[in-house]
Amino acid sequence: MTDGTRGPYAPGMLLFGGDYNPEQWPREIWREDIALMRRARVNTVTLGVFSWALLEPREGRFETGWLDEVISLLDEAGIGFFLATPTASPPPWFTLAHPDAMPVGPDGVVLSHGSRDTYAVSAPAYREASRRIARMLGERYGRHRGLRGWHIHNEYGTLDYGPHAARAFRAWLRSRYGDLDALNAAWGTAFWSQRYGTWEEILPPRATQYLHSPALLIDFRRFSSDEMLAAFEEQKAEIRAAGSSAPVTTNFMLPTWNHLEQWSWSAAQDIVSIDHYLDTTGPDGEAHVAYGADLTRSWAGGPWVLMEQNARGIRVGDRTHAKTADRMIRNSLGYIARGSQSSLFFQWRQSAAGAEQWHGALVPHGGGDSPLFEPVVELGRILEAIGEVAEPPADGPVVPAEVGIVWHADGWWALETPHLPNDALSYSDEVRATHRALWRKGIATEFVRPGGEVSHLRLLVVPALYAMARETVGWLEGFVRAGGRLVVTTPSGFADESLRIGAGRYPALLSDLLGAGADEIVPLDPGAGVAIEGGLRAEEWTERLYASDARVLARYVDGPLAGHAAITEAERGAGTAVYVSARLAQESRDILLAELAQRAGARETVAGAAALGVEAVRRRGARADFLFLLHHGAEPVRVRGEARELIRASDLSRGLTLDPGASAVLRVARGAEVEIERMVGP
Repeated sequence: MTDGTRGPYAPGMLLFGGDYNPEQWPREIWREDIALMRRARVNTVTLGVFSWALLEPREGRFETGWLDEVISLLDEAGIGFFLATPTASPPPWFTLAHPDAMPVGPDGVVLSHGSRDTYAVSAPAYREASRRIARMLGERYGRHRGLRGWHIHNEYGTLDYGPHAARAFRAWLRSRYGDLDALNAAWGTAFWSQRYGTWEEILPPRATQYLHSPALLIDFRRFSSDEMLAAFEEQKAEIRAAGSSAPVTTNFMLPTWNHLEQWSWSAAQDIVSIDHYLDTTGPDGEAHVAYGADLTRSWAGGPWVLMEQNARGIRVGDRTHAKTADRMIRNSLGYIARGSQSSLFFQWRQSAAGAEQWHGALVPHGGGDSPLFEPVVELGRILEAIGEVAEPPADGPVVPAEVGIVWHADGWWALETPHLPNDALSYSDEVRATHRALWRKGIATEFVRPGGEVSHLRLLVVPALYAMARETVGWLEGFVRAGGRLVVTTPSGFADESLRIGAGRYPALLSDLLGAGADEIVPLDPGAGVAIEGGLRAEEWTERLYASDARVLARYVDGPLAGHAAITEAERGAGTAVYVSARLAQESRDILLAELAQRAGARETVAGAAALGVEAVRRRGARADFLFLLHHGAEPVRVRGEARELIRASDLSRGLTLDPGASAVLRVARGAEVEIERMVGP
């Protein structure tokens, strides 16, 4: 909690608002902004994300009068704030004074100033300047009563391949391996005469003639995550040294790029937050909301903060599609249903100039009189009406789940290694497809780190975790032998942490546990598919699989592997381990995981809801449960049960009609159920 009276998780209050950039506007607009915020019931803004050039117009000279004035206006209106350190966007004077602190791309080209994120994170001048401005902000604002928390940096993820990174990378490798003999052995540098004789010979994976060592590639990604985390920790230390105890966060970014190892980063933060943007206009956008929310809640181990979303647009390819008002509200409630304490947006007022002038905002170009602002006012009313959901339970999970999905950034980075048997395989796609299958069946899901707590889970799924540590193998074996049901999908466990392929049939690291292994990978052409028994279909990746002491659940029906095992199940101790040797098409994945979840005893959150197009999520509160019902379907449904509907401030004594596109939040007794049925008649 903060030193002030309006902490980030104030009882009975969900945070509502977004990035506020008053420096882009004349002062007469500031008071208009405050009036509009009060009208919409905004209670939280984020300040200073890209304000370095104004806060420090010359090196070591700070000007904070404008920020003091803005914070005073917010405070008078009872609006709290996250204060950002602006280090994601160094000012032009920094570039001119420290040209060596510009990032270098993998092609060796030094980037020029002109955008955000132009910094080399390992450069001493950049780190020093970042610490300096963090310390100034901490000293000046760290005890302000309106401070909800610190937003350090913004969307960490700039990779640098320059000389500063090279030196830091070599130091990281020394710490990891101890000596060059150990590194050479782990990396397999005997291949292509790559053996290193001195540390100075090792470089970041810059552009080269053909292919880099896979071990070098994944270690550089691990190093980059750790190096950025060290920069984050330095700023956090400066803020704490300045005497501020306000909680600290930085905003993760999904879905299309991933440069951080989120489990270690989450442990370093007081609050876990994320920026989340839809990447499709279709119904899968709703599954994407659930995916991002479940991931972030799992990283956080409880409540979390949605720091950014887009109020009005969905960017797909080369155009931005309109997001409807009901979808904006429904998506906001979808995040909150899965543990978010906030509905924050980028940004408050749509910019008139700059690179993101067409990015959606709560206040559109047309201003507060635009009809586009009315849904914002309605969302503020709804969030105020359901504020009690923000009080977390004294014990146990915020969202109970019986099915877990293993997630680790190593899986993402490993499948980005070029020249795999099929480079079309994507870790993000595989994990999302797994989560989507369970979401479509209305089954609550959480994500788990390798080695994490899994004793409460009925089913654990490991999708495409290509790089796997020996400790992870032992952890999975322990889960199964204790009675757990495990599902492993290809190509999990093919390689160790250094991306060395295990000896024996694939996946060698897991073949004893699975009781099966493949001797050949048989990729499929784009668009091609083969049938598997049980009405299933494989695409992209298949394997010639042999069962040693596993039961064959399904065989390939046609194609080059016709008659060979495709899916197997082995009994180990009190549990079972299923191996899926093919990349299943989404509908086939839906069928298989629904069947395996049912066999494991995992249930829908609300029976029959998903089939009617209603997403049902149970969020546990301090004194009651809250059932969020988000209607993505095409026909009205009827909801019955002992409950209080918070958005409409009514009870369900006569039932509730939920129209397509609408949402409901029900307060129910702990563990109580409701019924959802198709409307019959008027």
